[in-house]
Amino acid sequence: MLKKRIIPCLDIKDGRTVKGVNFVDIRDAGDPVELAKKYVREGADELVFLDITATEEKRKTLSELVEKIAKEINIPFTVGGGINSPEDVSAIIKAGADKVSINSSAVKRPGLITEIAEQYGSQCVVVAIDTKFENGEWMVYVSGGKIPTALKTLEWAKQVENSGAGEILLTSMNNDGTKNGFAVDITNEVSEAVNIPVIASGGAGTKAHFEEVFEKTKVSGALAASIFHFGEITIPELKNYLRIKNIQVR
Repeated sequence: MLKKRIIPCLDIKDGRTVKGVNFVDIRDAGDPVELAKKYVREGADELVFLDITATEEKRKTLSELVEKIAKEINIPFTVGGGINSPEDVSAIIKAGADKVSINSSAVKRPGLITEIAEQYGSQCVVVAIDTKFENGEWMVYVSGGKIPTALKTLEWAKQVENSGAGEILLTSMNNDGTKNGFAVDITNEVSEAVNIPVIASGGAGTKAHFEEVFEKTKVSGALAASIFHFGEITIPELKNYLRIKNIQVR
């Protein structure tokens, strides 16, 4: 069985790490370079960097900051935000990213997933899906969770896989920042429906929440932000806890 991954996420706004609740009420969480170094020391399996306002502000991801972080870390590094073309991917990979995360641009033009996969390999393409439960259905949102689409989450996840994505980063907007636990229901549905790795995101507040999402779904990784940034849980203590619970972690 594949070992589970623990993945801290750096949400970046104006060059700083920030954290919100349900995609709003953003507050400062520190220097991204210092946090990245800390997570490598603590044994994080991967690092995700999301420039959360790049799409909304119609600009490119902060390549210089990506480069600074990449120089300091030696674990797989995924970067997202404002990536709209294979040329954008090229710039981010040159800056030191191992994978790119696309969201709004993939919804707008699913062919972009295929283009990146053909040029850089499927393992390079992570499609981030921001999903919200409303009127009895999990729906896809874009532009940093600001704009609803007509896409149903499960159908979009299958389409993303068929288009060549190597991984899905699934964030429940209802759970994001609440610390009430991951959205196990939709996470389970998506991880059962596709054959590519799925990372659970949104809602981690306790070590037991990680145990639950790993026990009740097929996700290969779980992502969190504020509990790591503010030192509420450290990665070594989380991994020890999961090992005691017989969950294989890296």
